Amino acid sequence: MQNFDMTTLVFLALAVFVAWKLRSVLGQKTGHEKPPADPFARREAPPMRPDQQGNGERRDNVVRLPGAANDAAAAPAADAERWKDIAEPGSPIAVGLDEIARQEPRFDAPGFVGGAKSAYETIVTAFARGDRKTLKGLLAKEVYDGFDQAIAEREKRGEKAESNFVSIDKAEITGAEVKGKAAQITIAFVSQLISAVRDAQGIVVDGSAEMVSEVNDVWTFSRQLGSRDPNWLLVATESAA
Repeated sequence: MQNFDMTTLVFLALAVFVAWKLRSVLGQKTGHEKPPADPFARREAPPMRPDQQGNGERRDNVVRLPGAANDAAAAPAADAERWKDIAEPGSPIAVGLDEIARQEPRFDAPGFVGGAKSAYETIVTAFARGDRKTLKGLLAKEVYDGFDQAIAEREKRGEKAESNFVSIDKAEITGAEVKGKAAQITIAFVSQLISAVRDAQGIVVDGSAEMVSEVNDVWTFSRQLGSRDPNWLLVATESAA
């Protein structure tokens, strides 16, 4: 019995010691513990960083469309610089470009001028070669009919034209307007060109095969805004004085 009693006391003391150690490690409830996390509970958004908007999303890769409410404060500065080196703010040209950009926000005036220069060179050289296929895709019907008639008369006389660009020194927008959905942009070109017309015997009958001449042209391009066809067509030509 004495051995049994001693064994029981030893186990009892050991159990008390273990319970005391667990209590010291795990602590006691004080009434300030956080409840277990609720997976369906609404979580508070973390504090916003400077590169975030009010919805917590990053804004450094967000593109806001022109005219958005949160761009109102920046609008005057943006308008003042919008057509820099293209048109004076408030001028009729700027107003016309503004209307084009309003209907097609991705309109790029410098890009348009660059494309117009390429079209100008392509059309002039295609006309000299009598390349009707190329001209048909770049000219409005009325203009194409005029070019086609001139080519036909040249062919009837047995003449051939030559046009070689030395440079395009200037391409400046001199007019822009929108009528309904039809946009028109006029550009004044100044180019250096070697141009000649030879008869059936190869003799130069007009221009020069060697001399560089300055050519001044004013061309008007048009396009239906909102159309899937991105091409601008030549709708009018005239020679500047």
